[in-house]
Amino acid sequence: MYHYNSLMIYNLLTYLRSIAVLLVLCLLVSTAKASPMETGDAYFIKMEYKQAIDAYEQAMNTADVGLQWHLARAYICLSDVSSQEERKVLVEKAEAAARKCISLDEKLGAGHSWLAAALGNRAMYEGSKGKVHLCNEIKKELDRAIELNPNDDVAYSILGSFYSVLGKVSWMERTMAKTFLGGLPAGGYAEGEQALKKAIAIAPTTIRHWHELAILYETWGKPEEAHNAYTKAVQLKPQVLSDNERLQTCRKKIS
Repeated sequence: MYHYNSLMIYNLLTYLRSIAVLLVLCLLVSTAKASPMETGDAYFIKMEYKQAIDAYEQAMNTADVGLQWHLARAYICLSDVSSQEERKVLVEKAEAAARKCISLDEKLGAGHSWLAAALGNRAMYEGSKGKVHLCNEIKKELDRAIELNPNDDVAYSILGSFYSVLGKVSWMERTMAKTFLGGLPAGGYAEGEQALKKAIAIAPTTIRHWHELAILYETWGKPEEAHNAYTKAVQLKPQVLSDNERLQTCRKKIS
């Protein structure tokens, strides 16, 4: 009788343990279901930008303000590998998403970073006056992004590219811009080098940082430093689709 009761108790405990395990598994499955934001991020990492955008847009009614800069980032990365006609529309959407992010939470640095990225792309479609105006706005947004997040490698990388472009502007062109268009921000190659090196210190495996540093050195008349930066870039793995084009350029430069 004692043996029979013990066996019943053992079987009951085993059954209860099985039920408990099933309940835990059900809980894990229910909590493991990815949110639209997480789904979008997963697609973004796989460089499937259209699917990422679709997922982010499904989450538009959520309270996550960070969604907007994720959306802006996806639009920018898609625009980088799209046709000229498609690029302009995607850049406009990126700018709108970034501005929405800032309007919801001005202290979210990534919103400022990706607004600067969108404005930099938009500048390609503007005339001289529009370019000068955007230059000053881009600088303001990058300064704010870095103020809010000193470890924002995206902001430093864009800032480096920004200064690299300014380095090509002659004294005469600056004087004319100041006289007729309101002036350009100060800075040039040295400031660009400093910003890009900061970006690299934060995110050393990002191809864009090394590629932009190499271009800066090449334009600045420093071929050895440019070669070293191009060489470093080709050792890295693409993180966004546009990295493939950057890698092609780098390989040609060191071949």
